[in-house]
Amino acid sequence: MTNILSDNDYQLDAFNPYAIAEGIATRFKQRRLEHNLTQVALADRSGVSLGSLKRFEQHYEISLRNLLLLAVTLDSAAEFAELFAGRHFNSIEEVLKAKAAKKRKRGRRGV
Repeated sequence: MTNILSDNDYQLDAFNPYAIAEGIATRFKQRRLEHNLTQVALADRSGVSLGSLKRFEQHYEISLRNLLLLAVTLDSAAEFAELFAGRHFNSIEEVLKAKAAKKRKRGRRGV
């Protein structure tokens, strides 16, 4: 199985996984530079290894734990609170309908 994130030919639009990862890494690097931090200084402050930081900025690969550590260090962790936060409702009817719907406890087998 090939890793779609490492396939540079898969850039069909701005909503593919590679392009999203690239955008996050690019914005991260800009934030680091706005804080006037070198990679070495940020690695020391965050506890993330310099190698992991370089891999993120150059190849867009990082563990979630390390990404969160970097985000906290750069005062950007609040954005993660909204990730997968759920639906936003436009009316009370939508709220009531969602509340009445049966909540799934697990995914279905097969697709």
